[in-house]
Amino acid sequence: MFPAAALLSFSLLAIARAQQVGTQTAEVHPKLSWSTCSTGGSCTTNAGTVVLDANWRWLHTTSGYTNCYTGNTWDTSLCPDPTTCAQNCALDGADYSGTYGITTSGNSLKLNFVTNGANKNVGSRVYLMASGDTEYEEFQLLNKEFTFDVDVSNLGCGLNGALYFSEMDADGGLSRFPTNKAGAKYGTGYCDSQCPRDLKFINGLANTVGWDGDANSANSGTGDNGSCCNEMDVWEANQVSTAFTPHPCSVSGQTLCTGEDCANPDRYSGVCDPDGCDFNSFRMGDTSFYGAGKTVDTTKPFTVVTQFLTSDNTTTGTLSEIRRLYVQGGKVIQNSNTAIAGIDTANSITENFCTQQKTVFGDTNSFENHGGLKAMGQSFAKGVVLVMSVWDDYAANMLWLDSDYPTDASASSPGVARGTCATTSGVPADVESTEANNSVTFSNIKFGPIGSTFSSSGSTGPTSGPSGPSSTTTSTAPAATQTKYGQCGGQGWTGPTVCASGSTCQSSGQYYSQCL
Repeated sequence: MFPAAALLSFSLLAIARAQQVGTQTAEVHPKLSWSTCSTGGSCTTNAGTVVLDANWRWLHTTSGYTNCYTGNTWDTSLCPDPTTCAQNCALDGADYSGTYGITTSGNSLKLNFVTNGANKNVGSRVYLMASGDTEYEEFQLLNKEFTFDVDVSNLGCGLNGALYFSEMDADGGLSRFPTNKAGAKYGTGYCDSQCPRDLKFINGLANTVGWDGDANSANSGTGDNGSCCNEMDVWEANQVSTAFTPHPCSVSGQTLCTGEDCANPDRYSGVCDPDGCDFNSFRMGDTSFYGAGKTVDTTKPFTVVTQFLTSDNTTTGTLSEIRRLYVQGGKVIQNSNTAIAGIDTANSITENFCTQQKTVFGDTNSFENHGGLKAMGQSFAKGVVLVMSVWDDYAANMLWLDSDYPTDASASSPGVARGTCATTSGVPADVESTEANNSVTFSNIKFGPIGSTFSSSGSTGPTSGPSGPSSTTTSTAPAATQTKYGQCGGQGWTGPTVCASGSTCQSSGQYYSQCL
């Protein structure tokens, strides 16, 4: 998630929100099934649900219907200070489909961009709940893979259908903060690497001190406090561009920040990495890989596979590589290779890739300064919460994802071109009108050991090794071996079939085998 975009990243419902519990609308979480897989590909279906983030909810007096927050302003008679506000105000249950445009069916979740009900709602953010419906599901990602299907065919320039992980408290902060009476059941406790200050409540108290309504948005603003934690952006995308990005922090778990720790006013003074180390195929030099009619054809649904590899191939090892695969039309598509001078050929995120990228693009290496992949892996070991959202960007018009950014730099400079959208695109006032009917659909979520969550009938695209340089070898090299997690077989495969020491070639279908 781009740093400047996160503070005002979501256009919120033009009513109010909070942390006590209201009784005007029953809170019924939409059902969403997902699967846990084991080695060999056997998967078990879990009966999950999703919950709407607290920031979207109606906030009113505990004894009636009076708004505690209207537009982008607090009612100072109800909220003269953070503690009194928490005592006076309650957040209520949600009408998921009618008010927020959130619907589920089996293992599929659809998030509409704009919903016109009693009030106009723009965007949404939901979390996957654990069984019992009072805590968020937590994922330990080390040496595991996470897979889902996505349809971005109805998501244009300036929009972002995101799926990512946040190191939130499983109970939404309920046990740590006595003034939080709502907890995960009502979507409390959000945090990310941007240390967002647009949250109405943080740690069970209202964020009223220093609150300043946004001049560009009638519904949002920022307070003095922010909420920081490690963030792994598995998927930020529309039909034009996509990126996956780890964002480490120097703090553990959800942490309140003020001032410089929130990266305010200096974005690199904070406790988290606001930029992350991103892999955007277009930005990394392959402009024909992702998009309408391209190698990954965004006019049709496809499967996204993300593998979190460790240095010793165990669930307790150090995170060393984040690898991406796609499956579409029954064929596995290896991620695109980099094609930027000064950056070794690679198709995954490693420390070497991140260091070279920051150097060549002239970016501040906040990623390394906050611990890099090692710190990100430590967060994975503790457990992270799955977040899914759709949003537009009041800070940078989503140009950092799908256009030339920064706009005052030459598009020919390394790292500036990120997609084919015009630099005039993505203005919220425009997209909220012209793209109001847009949506994103996530489905078929699976989680398990490496190689367990997907199958194939074919394979296309490059293969590269975990250290960065390309390790694809033609079949004419008699001693060629494939690196762990690389392709090693399948009908039509002409590359190496012998795996590196410590791994064996295992089939994921007639046309694809992987060194595991």
